[in-house]
Amino acid sequence: MKKLFLVFMIGLLTAVTVNAQDYNTGIGVRGGLSNGLTVKHFIDGNNAIEGILSTRWKGFNVTGLYEIHNQAFNTPRLNWYYGFGGHIGFWDGYKDHPWFDKADQIDGSYTVIGIDGILGLEYNIEAIPFNISLDWKPGFNIIGYTGFWGDELALSVRFIF
Repeated sequence: MKKLFLVFMIGLLTAVTVNAQDYNTGIGVRGGLSNGLTVKHFIDGNNAIEGILSTRWKGFNVTGLYEIHNQAFNTPRLNWYYGFGGHIGFWDGYKDHPWFDKADQIDGSYTVIGIDGILGLEYNIEAIPFNISLDWKPGFNIIGYTGFWGDELALSVRFIF
C-alpha cells in the first residue's frame, strides 16, 4: 500500500504544470554545522515552502519555512530567496561546549521552539534535474535554550522535479 501511495504521489507531482520557477518540488540533503534533509515545494508562482530535518547537538530540529524567490542578476535558473518560519528541536547539547552556560544546565537536554529567517541563492542545473543552494538561516530560540543562533550557513543539493 505504501509503494502504491508513493507511485501515485510521484505521478501526481510530475503531472502538475511548471510554474514561474524551473521546478515544482526538490528533495535533497543539507550540509553545514547541522546536517539533514530538505524538501522544497512551490505553492504558487515564486512562493515556496521548505521543510528541513537536521541533526545537531546530539539531537534533531524540524524547521518549516515560507520563502519568496526572485531571479538573481538577470541570470536564468539563478534565484535568490528570503523567508521566515519556525522550528522545534530536541537536543542533548555538549556539556563542555563554550556556548552553553553551565549554570543553566541540569542534564544538558533541551526542547527548543523558535523562529527562523532564511536568505539564500540557488542555481537550477539545466542539463540534469538538480539544484544547488547556499543559504544563511538565523534562528532565535524562544523556549528552551533561549537566544540567537546565527551560525546556520548551509549548502543544499536537491533532486528537482
